[in-house]
Amino acid sequence: MRQISTFENARILTAEDVIKLQKFILISIFVILSVLLQTILLNARGAPESFADLVEDVGSSVVNITTTTKVAAPVVPRGVVPEGSPFEELFRDFQNPNNPRQRPRNANALGSGFVISSDGYIVTNHHVINGADQITIEFNDGSFREAVIIGSDENIDIALLKVDAETMLEFVEFGDSDISRVGDWVMAMGNPLGQGFSVSVGIISARNRELSGNYDDYIQTDAAINRGNSGGPLFNMDGEVVGVNTAILSPNGGSIGIGFSMASNVVEPVVKQLKEFGEVRRGWLGVSIGDLNQDMADALGMTEPSGSIILEVYEGPSKDAGLLASDVIVMFDNKEVGDSGELVRIVGDTTVGRIVDVIVLRQGERIKVSVKLGQRPTNKELNAQVAPPEPAKPNEDAIEGAGLSELTDSLREEYGIDPAISGVIIMSVDETSSAYENGLRKGDVITDVAQKPIGSVEEVKELVSSAKSEGRQSVLLLVRREGQPRFIVLKFK
Repeated sequence: MRQISTFENARILTAEDVIKLQKFILISIFVILSVLLQTILLNARGAPESFADLVEDVGSSVVNITTTTKVAAPVVPRGVVPEGSPFEELFRDFQNPNNPRQRPRNANALGSGFVISSDGYIVTNHHVINGADQITIEFNDGSFREAVIIGSDENIDIALLKVDAETMLEFVEFGDSDISRVGDWVMAMGNPLGQGFSVSVGIISARNRELSGNYDDYIQTDAAINRGNSGGPLFNMDGEVVGVNTAILSPNGGSIGIGFSMASNVVEPVVKQLKEFGEVRRGWLGVSIGDLNQDMADALGMTEPSGSIILEVYEGPSKDAGLLASDVIVMFDNKEVGDSGELVRIVGDTTVGRIVDVIVLRQGERIKVSVKLGQRPTNKELNAQVAPPEPAKPNEDAIEGAGLSELTDSLREEYGIDPAISGVIIMSVDETSSAYENGLRKGDVITDVAQKPIGSVEEVKELVSSAKSEGRQSVLLLVRREGQPRFIVLKFK
């Protein structure tokens, strides 16, 4: 019997077959590598088996902060006590200046911080060191150093300290908080409740939280943050600082998983300015601003309530450039403005003295205004700015249901109206009228109608009539109530 070789009937591969085989092998390798890469990425994004390596890498840069403040002796009211009363001796002790209970005492407070340079610069919260007479830094190796304040910024609650470093210190760097995502792992380190060098982990629960300040941009996390954690770092998994632990939301003073860290992209430029100038020099437009609602947008002929509307223009950059109350700022320095909070942050991050283009919506037209930014003054300085008042004019009614009058010296005195405010005052409002329904009240001062400043009742009448003749369903009024500006949409029936 003849044996047939297993290769006897095998087909000889052609050059085309070899090419196809090579393609198949390459595709298979590519698919395997892709699956492997995806697996690596998924594992990297998942919960690590341990955070110990990360703690070892960055732990030496985290510090405990103890502040000492001299507290004055309590003031005890001097009461009249009947002679022989059992309280007589007690009150005599209180009134005795040599009584040890009356001597000034030292109060201590605890916080956290982190080293950002090998030569000893340390970041913490402003409220941790505010009013402190002495600041002591405890390092992870158990050593202590006294610190001095380089500068602080109350607006975002950040302070920069400095210690004398005899040797090169371990330090950490800021990361890009803008690329942090909700759900990313983070690690908080600090000195909770005075326990010293403690670690907690969690995820980013939310982004772009605002608490109380104009420059707020907080990261919310469920990593445990307690009293004493203030000023400590919030790390991403690469060991970069993406937030400074600042506040908690809690009914009992302890962590319930709602903590807030000021985002690093807000903190880092502030720290740079504190290091360079000892203070923060924020850009300033010189305006008071507010947000729009849909009714206001409709009254201005806008499709949606985007941008930031000017309530008041102070002496300064915007007034010099020609910006007006009721202008809607829609772009600043080639950046779209979504709302007032966004505008405040953009302006604050812009260099003082720089000339920027501002696009405003005024009476239906987009207008470009170039503004040279100033440095933000104090609120006291803002309140001291005044402008000459407009002369009073004869009385006349102009809005249905509301009796208007030009401002006179006697009316200003009666209603407590600042001499700097120009406009007309509402003397009466029919409570059954649309004027009352839309929010106008007796004593309100109308300063602008349809984005135009007014100084007489006749001007109000003309602008309201003009809006009606153009087919508008409403007109936007800028009024002041008890000195505070607000917008009211007057709807026509």
